[in-house]
Amino acid sequence: MTIGRCYGYSGYSGVFGFFRCSRLFRSFCIICAFLCGLCRGPAGAASAEPVTLYTASSFAGDDASATVYAHLLQSFEAEYGCTVVDRSSASSESWKQSVLSDFAAGNEPDILFFFARSADSQPLLSRVVPIAEINGDYPSLDLPLSDALREADGEVYAIPVRPFWEGLLCNTELFDRYDLPLPDTWAHLMEAVRGFRAQGVTPIALSLMDEPHYVAEMAILACATPEEQQVRPGSLAEVPPSWIQGMALLRELADAGAFPSQASLMDARSAESLFRGGEAAMMVNGSWFALQMTEEEMNRTAVLPVPPLIPDARPAAYIGGVSMGFYLTRRAYSQPAIRDAAVGLLAYLTREDSRNQLAGASLTGKLAESAASLIEAGHLMLSPIQDGMNAAAREAWLMECVPAVAEGSMTPEACWETVMRLNPFR
Repeated sequence: MTIGRCYGYSGYSGVFGFFRCSRLFRSFCIICAFLCGLCRGPAGAASAEPVTLYTASSFAGDDASATVYAHLLQSFEAEYGCTVVDRSSASSESWKQSVLSDFAAGNEPDILFFFARSADSQPLLSRVVPIAEINGDYPSLDLPLSDALREADGEVYAIPVRPFWEGLLCNTELFDRYDLPLPDTWAHLMEAVRGFRAQGVTPIALSLMDEPHYVAEMAILACATPEEQQVRPGSLAEVPPSWIQGMALLRELADAGAFPSQASLMDARSAESLFRGGEAAMMVNGSWFALQMTEEEMNRTAVLPVPPLIPDARPAAYIGGVSMGFYLTRRAYSQPAIRDAAVGLLAYLTREDSRNQLAGASLTGKLAESAASLIEAGHLMLSPIQDGMNAAAREAWLMECVPAVAEGSMTPEACWETVMRLNPFR
């Protein structure tokens, strides 16, 4: 069994309150009763061969809940007599494409943990079952319907486990050592960039080769009003000037020495190691990365919202949302021999105690306190621009244009001309 990576953080109210869905808690006994004996084939077939189910997720590699996910699958096997073959792998663009390729080839798993309400989920929707349909056929389960994952067709196909946030991670020990203010304003951010560069410390760890999207989203958020950040333009003429300004800001940061000298050749793991090893003072990243840190690293790390560059940009705004959930595939649902077992596994993985376990990998110390402050009531959560883009446009923006703009070989205007030719939001 392989284990996987996911994006998110839990434990707060407000936007994230659906993770405390009491309906599931009240129906816990009903779910257990349904699960009992279901892996011995369809109703009335107690002597049938045990069912084998196939799963895929990003609970693998360094994900803090990877071991929990593996244990849940093993417990399901032991309690209900099923065999579960897990094909999970750490989240990456290649993993994402492999899942989509499996669906295109008719080789999809029975249960999938994948992106929802995004361009990535669109190719799946005809091959997965709406939660309302499952509830209609299995009313005793009362699976939760989350509006946060409602697709454009009005249906909810996935059950979420963890939300996520993105922010500016800061090594507070380095800021204290060099007597630099934390970057709560853009002026303080640039002061920190200059100060750390003068001391031979990389200001902002970054991989332009693997994961440039965090810093690209940050740059636009620093320049845009919330309304502009949430625009999904249909043409080049509709692209907000703040999006162009944000791309120009990447070049300004690069010219100021904010990024590693080999950022265009550095992979994501190397950039993360710079920050975690104390060789870089800051990094733009998300809660999934934060959950990989040791307790010592968490105690010296604070996460801050992106400091605004312009007066109209919203202070304390941050990128976040619910990006992934568990799906039941249509192929599994249409096979009487495994349908009940597949529904049972979906219910098992998304019942309240399972969700709590998967979301239970917790932050501690300074990082926990600052993360709670980041997403507290009154702070504005905005969805990432890239989540609304089709795959071709996202690839062009992040892997072609962003590195080129940062290195000075492409203008910000040419960047958005390239992206908008691909009709990113249609």
